[in-house]
Amino acid sequence: MMGERQMAQEALFYEFSLERHVPDDHWVRAIDRFIDLSEIRAHLRPFYSEIGRPSVDPELMIRMLLIGYCFGIRSERRLCEEVHLNLAYRWFCRLGLEGNVPDHSTFSKNRHGRFRESDLLRELFETTVQRCITEGLVGGEGFAVDASLIRADANKQRSAEASEPVDWDDLARTRRSVREYLDTLDEAAWGAASEAKPKFVSRSDPAAQWTGALKSHAFFAYATNYLIDLDHAVIVDVEASRAIRQA
Repeated sequence: MMGERQMAQEALFYEFSLERHVPDDHWVRAIDRFIDLSEIRAHLRPFYSEIGRPSVDPELMIRMLLIGYCFGIRSERRLCEEVHLNLAYRWFCRLGLEGNVPDHSTFSKNRHGRFRESDLLRELFETTVQRCITEGLVGGEGFAVDASLIRADANKQRSAEASEPVDWDDLARTRRSVREYLDTLDEAAWGAASEAKPKFVSRSDPAAQWTGALKSHAFFAYATNYLIDLDHAVIVDVEASRAIRQA
């Protein structure tokens, strides 16, 4: 017999447990077992004021970033939406059902501000590598180096030809990416790696390199260079550079 949805009066009280709704074999549980963020507040304390309104919990932001990295959510706006809607993500971020998810603009400002200035993400990476060494996952005898291209958030329509003069000092007054590029021009990984001039230069992100290395349509990109231990394919170091092979 076909069932029929019963229209009953709504309950006055509900009992709901996120713990019961996240399966035991869900990835967030496997990741959560190995996360220890107890030291990040002490690391970030010098970068927060002692007065004023409390800011977003830094541990919440780190957990949200891990969700983005592990599940391939590259947009911070979408990441905030997914954490708001997904029960497993809420469980992982310790938000419960009523916890507020940071606005994407607040999220981005903190990641590009305090996190960058404090070098927090590098600190977390090295802590993770140290734990892998402690657990015996890193042999330390055989290594491999690999580089991957990462598409930059730079539009070709707003770029300039290499021969076209650009007042970088003027752009640096309003664009952090330009200031950082000018500060690293003498470093081999950024400005001094090659004398070859690219066909186009991005005005918004000049450190990104115009490249057609993938044998398809050219685009602005960075290179991520990984040092990998061969025992269990653990990444023990990583450094970004321009997409130039000489670097």
